[in-house]
Amino acid sequence: MTRRYWNINLEEMMEAGVHLGHGIRKWNPRMAPYISAKRKGIHIINLTRTARFLSEVCDLVFDAASRGKQFLIVGTKWKVADSVARAAIRARSHYVNKKWLGGMLTNWSTTKRKLQKFRNLRVEQKTGRLARLPKRDAAMLKRQLSHLQRYLGGIKYMTELPDIVIIVDQQEEYKVLRECITLGIPTICLIDTNCDPDLADISIPANDDSIASIRLILTKLVFAICEGRLYKKSLIQDKIKN
Repeated sequence: MTRRYWNINLEEMMEAGVHLGHGIRKWNPRMAPYISAKRKGIHIINLTRTARFLSEVCDLVFDAASRGKQFLIVGTKWKVADSVARAAIRARSHYVNKKWLGGMLTNWSTTKRKLQKFRNLRVEQKTGRLARLPKRDAAMLKRQLSHLQRYLGGIKYMTELPDIVIIVDQQEEYKVLRECITLGIPTICLIDTNCDPDLADISIPANDDSIASIRLILTKLVFAICEGRLYKKSLIQDKIKN
């Protein structure tokens, strides 16, 4: 498949603060190759390298999306929760933006049962069955539904393990990363200057605390995923015509 141009602009990344790392005392020495300078007590990420990595990752997710692969986007910090949900919905991908429930992937059989329970309760609510139950029973089931919606709402249509997991903050989502490593699920991680770049399969050196930085990176990835899905759709239509 031909390489595509993703319009990754260094000035745009500078404005979003993608280059601003953590304080120099909090750094991980393994991030040295991705750091270009120190300024006012913080490390500065090499944006030229970030742009190259981001471009390569966009190529990768485009190819994966064009082959029908499924993505899971994870970011549970409260300030990025909305951005993660919006990005995933736009890319027609699954997401987790609240608390990560331990074993969500590694104990997939249990997760599937919870998802089925969630779907059943949603059907009961939509059909009005919950409203016809005794108040105490209805209240209990509504609490269960609310809990499941909060933690599993972003994966309610996920019927099998994802093909690729995109992790917004490697440090914050370490449990997710470990589950993916255990299962052999490829990961794409935003890594700040305090992260270990060797843990993820593919890393994007970037500020993982700035909302603007995270939104910019997600926007590029989502665009590539959407383009990949459109490419797949066009191939299918061409086959039908021929």
